[in-house]
Amino acid sequence: MSQFLSEQELVIPSTAGHGDLLRYLSAAVESRLEDGSMPVRFVITALGEDRYRCEVGTLTGAGRTPGDSIFRFAPRRLERTDSFNAVLLVPTGIGAEIGGHAGDATPVATLLATVCDTLVTHPNVVNASDVIEIPSNALYVEGSVISRLLMGTIGLQRVRGNRLLVVIGAHEDELFSHAAINAVSAARVSYGLRGAEVVQVDAAMTMKSHFTLSGRAAGRVEGLEHLWEILDAREGSYDAVAISSVIDVPISYHKEYFEVAGAMINPWGGVEAMLTHALSTTYDVPSAHSPMMETQEIANMDPGIVDPRMAAEAVSLTFFQCILKGLQKSPRIIADPGSMELHDVLTARDIACLVIPDGCIGLPTLAALEQGISVIAVRENTNLMENDLTSLPWARDQLYIVDNYWEAAGVMAGLKAGIDPRVVRRPLAPTAVEMREVGAASRAQLLTERLLPF
Repeated sequence: MSQFLSEQELVIPSTAGHGDLLRYLSAAVESRLEDGSMPVRFVITALGEDRYRCEVGTLTGAGRTPGDSIFRFAPRRLERTDSFNAVLLVPTGIGAEIGGHAGDATPVATLLATVCDTLVTHPNVVNASDVIEIPSNALYVEGSVISRLLMGTIGLQRVRGNRLLVVIGAHEDELFSHAAINAVSAARVSYGLRGAEVVQVDAAMTMKSHFTLSGRAAGRVEGLEHLWEILDAREGSYDAVAISSVIDVPISYHKEYFEVAGAMINPWGGVEAMLTHALSTTYDVPSAHSPMMETQEIANMDPGIVDPRMAAEAVSLTFFQCILKGLQKSPRIIADPGSMELHDVLTARDIACLVIPDGCIGLPTLAALEQGISVIAVRENTNLMENDLTSLPWARDQLYIVDNYWEAAGVMAGLKAGIDPRVVRRPLAPTAVEMREVGAASRAQLLTERLLPF
């Protein structure tokens, strides 16, 4: 049987107080999956008092698979405080008001990067088709890498430059294959992309987009073994993988997506995330995917003057340049426990805070909860998720819910300064005092201890 990626919904009974969620959900998910299926992506779409409604991306079939479960957790023993580092996450395919389109969360990344030493973020935040701007102190990593970083199972090491393996999927119209190859050549000439080996395939995997019961964008990938064969044959000769291939969506989506801003969730990103989650967790290399247009008729459609958040998509042919430039300096994934102890390797112990849209609960949020990492949730970045973050068992002053990213930057600055961010606002809450009455037995014990000689 060939390998394929698919998405399924699981309804899991909730635990009292939502305690020890990672351990509980790991066992619950794996006991409910069919034999031969391995989870590669996980999200809670609706958290209730009696159940968790979850969606799980799975890899099924014989072939190469990740060595570790995505639920493996390694608690950090301490927090290193010689630098202030943050993670900015906008999950793909959830209809986020900011970051749900074409690189429209890039200004957010630029803002937040100014108040930290290192900002770890992912393609969905900054990819804008043939446009990309990454802050100089940001690390561009695939979403599953963020999960594993916060789970404590990998570290990240900066690189000078990566050797890219570029895989271009089969297309009936050579125009699009040629455009993808020309995009690679342009990257080599304009910003010195190094070691780009291009493999154009005849038989390839197929990718099909669909929406889940919650409304999230996801999909199905079949024939994954064709891609694995290419990666296996060249293993050791590349540091990152860029893929350009067709994603099958109804033709009407190309028009409907641009017609009313925000009415349709980007249908391409969800299935792309499923693919790159599987690839990066299996091979421990950075990866990203860009969609090829299906036909020249679609390429020649005039969407008119579109919402600014979608404009980068309206002016692109290959959507490829952003991932080539992003992967050029994507950090090396360090999975060896000994190497993770080296000082120049960024690990969970170096992360001070995670910034997310309010309501998002996936592995990064659950890992931050367990690691004692501060979480800043932004209300203005509305999305499909139906979760009340305040219902989780946070430590005191671990969760900050803010109205917008301006406020998130202020909270980050306060955390960096080592102060309670709330003391700069008014009215100032009174100092809490707990009154405890000492019982008669305790008073007698205290009196006895005071009368005892030294």
